[in-house]
Amino acid sequence: MKARVHIMLKDGVLDPQGEAVRHALGTLGFAGVEGVRQGKVIELDLTATDKAAAETEVRQMCEKLLANTVIEKYTVDIV
Repeated sequence: MKARVHIMLKDGVLDPQGEAVRHALGTLGFAGVEGVRQGKVIELDLTATDKAAAETEVRQMCEKLLANTVIEKYTVDIV
């Protein structure tokens, strides 16, 4: 079983990398981009066979290590 975790900065948190990408796109002629938010995706290979238990465990991983929950939000997809 695989888990995919999407981590993004919370709304209102400054995203300097996203702003740098937005600026670079503008200099390359892509003028229609008003904002960019950059995040990360973490893919986990799990030995779990129960989907609900796997999601609970991955959420615990996010709370303890994978995401900085003060400034980041995350979603978990079990696939």
